Amino acid sequence: MLTRPDVAIVGAGPVGLAIAWRCASRGLRVTVHDPAPGSGASHVAAGMLSPVAEAYFGEHELTGLLAESAARWPRFAADLAEASGADVGYRADGTVVVGLTADDLAEARRLWSYQQGLGLPITPLRPSELRDREPALAPRVRGGAVAPGDHQVDPRRLVSALRAAAERAGAVLRPARVGALSEVDARVTVVAAGCGAADLTGLPVRPVKGQVLRLRAPGGGAPDFRHVIRGYADGESIYLVPRDSGEVVVGATVDERADTEVTAGAVLRLLRAAVDLVPELGEYDLVEATAGLRPGTPDNAPIIGPLPGRPGVLVATGHHRHGIVLTPITADLVTELIVTGEPDPLLAPFTPDRFGKERRWN
Repeated sequence: MLTRPDVAIVGAGPVGLAIAWRCASRGLRVTVHDPAPGSGASHVAAGMLSPVAEAYFGEHELTGLLAESAARWPRFAADLAEASGADVGYRADGTVVVGLTADDLAEARRLWSYQQGLGLPITPLRPSELRDREPALAPRVRGGAVAPGDHQVDPRRLVSALRAAAERAGAVLRPARVGALSEVDARVTVVAAGCGAADLTGLPVRPVKGQVLRLRAPGGGAPDFRHVIRGYADGESIYLVPRDSGEVVVGATVDERADTEVTAGAVLRLLRAAVDLVPELGEYDLVEATAGLRPGTPDNAPIIGPLPGRPGVLVATGHHRHGIVLTPITADLVTELIVTGEPDPLLAPFTPDRFGKERRWN
């Protein structure tokens, strides 16, 4: 006779798998339902852990959550490496943020001023100081800043390691799609299904399309720059994420669309901006162009906590562009809520009930 699980998790992206690992490590019986683990937004994501560079106007509470989760990442990565036996590509080289033109630099400085006002660690640099850190930057770059605490991880390696850690801890993966919450039988159900959470819960989670490129350095060597480079190039927002493997992730577009087609126009814009900032990228191989759907919410913040009117159902979704950096804290908060029944005060701004009580359940 099959034993009813303590926890059923719908969705095997980084958030769902991290919750599964943490819960199973606490001795809970866990099942994870997903027909294609790791095939959602995380497969396209660049893996930037950027609480500073991603701090935007009007998102004060979200910025606090990003900073708290980023602070947990070194320990999380070390624990995961020990539990899975795999390296997740965690790198602490920091991030430089740059402006190509005078207008780009003015836009960047406006945001840096806001970030510094929050007490976040970002330091403006003169052009000469910037090129001392990253000689590969184009001479045209007008200036920049450094955010030493903004790091990176490889999301594809992260998913693989989380799956291994969860299964080693006793979690069971079931390769099946869940079409309705009534199909799941467990003491607690966690909906960590990204954009799919909308149909399952009625919550306002919408798809936000992002297109991303992957380049590879000639000869398979490491790229000639080590920092994550974020910035503006003639008004185009761009990021460049170097990997030790020789890969450089270039992204990303933001479109209120639900398709996953790669468009020539998006590839052109991304490549032009990337080469404008780091000219050597024009000699790199273009090895992949992909599109994914971020789970967005009306206030750009995640939805984490009990589903109103549905006892025993928790939600962990709506992370938008922050899913990777928020993985550790989301897993910790949800696991503690399941184990103790007591919500951490950090959850208060992010619970589902901020959107009102929903009545459309599946």
